[in-house]
Amino acid sequence: MAEVDGEFTAFVNERGPVLLRVAYALAGNQHAAEDLLQNALAKAYARWPRIRGDAEPYVKRILYHDQVSGWRRRARRAEVPVADVPERPAVGDDSDLRMLLRDALRALPPRQRAVLTLRYLEDLSVEQTAALLGCRPGTVASQSAKALARLRQLVPALDELTDRAEVTR
Repeated sequence: MAEVDGEFTAFVNERGPVLLRVAYALAGNQHAAEDLLQNALAKAYARWPRIRGDAEPYVKRILYHDQVSGWRRRARRAEVPVADVPERPAVGDDSDLRMLLRDALRALPPRQRAVLTLRYLEDLSVEQTAALLGCRPGTVASQSAKALARLRQLVPALDELTDRAEVTR
């Protein structure tokens, strides 16, 4: 048992920051990401002796599935209105743009956020993303297109950055 605990602790120490970044991209905020990762690690720990090979994809799959299950639960709950709409920072430097992009990602529906996370953060193919999310490749493609279009609407400076990146290639 001590050997299992040691292996699991080493895995969490080594891969925890990467897994937290993935959870953050899926959940949209630090607290939800930490909860999502903690639940995924608890599930992985319970099955740790049976996990063969690289455990990171296994834990990531738990993250994705738990996030999808969370969407379904949240879809049944009513939204809570707020009194004041938060102000958006002006785009000035890269940190401002990152904050705008982060806020824009949070504004996306969870499924679109998950598709973008898998496709562009995890660099998975359309087929791999579809398999992980349990949907068709066409759904992944359409959700990606809708999400990217919405991001361009919310953060117009992204088009400027993309144009500059293409010129420097």
